[in-house]
Amino acid sequence: MGRTYYRPAGIVHGPDARQIIQEGRGASLGGLSTITHTLTEVIERDGAAITRRFEAARPLPRGTVLPDFIPADRPLVMGIVNVTPDSFSDGGLAAETGNAIARGLRLAKEGADILDIGGESTRPGSEGVPEALELDRVIPVIEALAGEGLAVSVDTRKASVMRAALAAGARMVNDVAALSHDPLAMAAMAEASCPVVLMHAQGDPKTMQLNPSYQDVALDVYDWLEVRIEACAAAGIARERIIVDPGIGFGKSFRHNLDLLRQFTLFHGLGVPLLMGLSRKGFIGALTGEKVAAQRVHGSLAGALWSALNGAHILRVHDVKATVEALAVAGAAADPDKTGL
Repeated sequence: MGRTYYRPAGIVHGPDARQIIQEGRGASLGGLSTITHTLTEVIERDGAAITRRFEAARPLPRGTVLPDFIPADRPLVMGIVNVTPDSFSDGGLAAETGNAIARGLRLAKEGADILDIGGESTRPGSEGVPEALELDRVIPVIEALAGEGLAVSVDTRKASVMRAALAAGARMVNDVAALSHDPLAMAAMAEASCPVVLMHAQGDPKTMQLNPSYQDVALDVYDWLEVRIEACAAAGIARERIIVDPGIGFGKSFRHNLDLLRQFTLFHGLGVPLLMGLSRKGFIGALTGEKVAAQRVHGSLAGALWSALNGAHILRVHDVKATVEALAVAGAAADPDKTGL
């Protein structure tokens, strides 16, 4: 049986967007007050047959209701703190507890709204780590940063780490397996009251880059995330707590990643906030020729700005200061009156 998808296009920002919304000629994109769209790509899929056409803008079947902590006029910046010796991007520079805490404090000073603390690398080809080791890595860092009054997220696939991190002061869970890796993870999040990020991945980290395949990557990822959202809702996790991430680099080829970026607005149809995490990833190196992940700042900024202009609610990044400054300039260009200058 076929189905129809609606991808917002013809994106408009700033005062023009607000005027269009006020006049009833367009709806806010993803619940954001400063972005709307003037066109809708209607995508019909029936088996292997996919057709696309553009129409005048139409409201999405499910509108996004933003939770209180997500502003309606800018994306949040989530700073990455990898408490691991084998991160693809920083070579374990924050693997020691004190260094990780110092990095988190620095990122907060640079403007990070959320600090995402992870103790298990999920880079392509990586092996999982024992639960006890992951706890030893992340809990002292979470306790220290949360103790400073900072908003902390834990990046984990394990229910026990989720529970311990929340008890230590974390306010959000970010699961690259969308609560499917650990059979107890769904129940752990149903018992909690915090937001949870569901990320799409095809396969596990060790094998996910071995010839990933999709019929249409954006539509397939959309369908998968929709199923996970409904599974969470059925398990007692309110939709208002769910955020989704299309999972750039997780079981995707170079072309798959670019197609997800190009069709990113499609995911607003899920009716939940969107997180984009593409910072320093391999496809950026393929485009720019930069082989050293830590030197992919400029390409990462371009991807972050593209995502923000297409309605991303949270940007997960390594380079917080550069991202915050780039967003400030792009935001001022879209809406000069907001600068206060």
